[in-house]
Amino acid sequence: MELNPAQRRAAEADDRPLLIIAGAGTGKTQTLAHRVAALIARGADPRRILLLTFSRRAAQEMTRRALRIVAALAGRRSAATPDAALPWAGTFHAIANRLLRQHAPEVGLDPAFTLLDREDSADLLDRLRHERGLARTDRRFPRKGTCLAIYSSVVNTQEPLRDCLRARFPWCLEWEEPLRALFAAYVDAKAARAVLDYDDLLLYWFHFMADAAAAARVGARFDHVLVDEYQDTNTLQADILRSMKPDGRGVTVVGD
Repeated sequence: MELNPAQRRAAEADDRPLLIIAGAGTGKTQTLAHRVAALIARGADPRRILLLTFSRRAAQEMTRRALRIVAALAGRRSAATPDAALPWAGTFHAIANRLLRQHAPEVGLDPAFTLLDREDSADLLDRLRHERGLARTDRRFPRKGTCLAIYSSVVNTQEPLRDCLRARFPWCLEWEEPLRALFAAYVDAKAARAVLDYDDLLLYWFHFMADAAAAARVGARFDHVLVDEYQDTNTLQADILRSMKPDGRGVTVVGD
């Protein structure tokens, strides 16, 4: 796919902070793939490029596209595998998982920590919900999926529970204090089992980056940070990016 003039300017821009805004179906993903390829073509080390997407499949597809473009620019077929060429391409959660295991002692974790998937997290909340008698109330207490959604929203937005309930779950406002106690029990239960959930991945990464020296050290690993679908980036993710690259140099974000 050939780029139009605006797309080409974005793909070939220098290392200053770059924001690419365009609507759906306008070739944002292709432009970002061309930008990755252009960076590599002009000498960027692929191992020092952090590419953040919102699905594993998107990361794989972006990597394949970028490698094809690099090969075409070089006039030859690339023999590199996607993983070898862009080892730091993935979702925010996948990258967080990898970084936390590498820096586990600094954040007080066992490098072999167990990660709960969403279903396991919901089941643990449900068990605690039953143990606390919340499943047997006269008025129906929020089900496990709703409880997990509320907890996740609080963690990812860093909002007080009451503000979160008012904004996104107003029908659950009457349960504010029982939910607060349930979430505290959930945090304690995870700690007792030495497990993390998906929200913890971002939360631990966020707190790790709150240390300016650690943030500078991790940020220095990457010359370029590219983020797809930035409009879906939550507060924790945005704060992590700002901590790693406070001057924005080498950062490209793409959104609607």
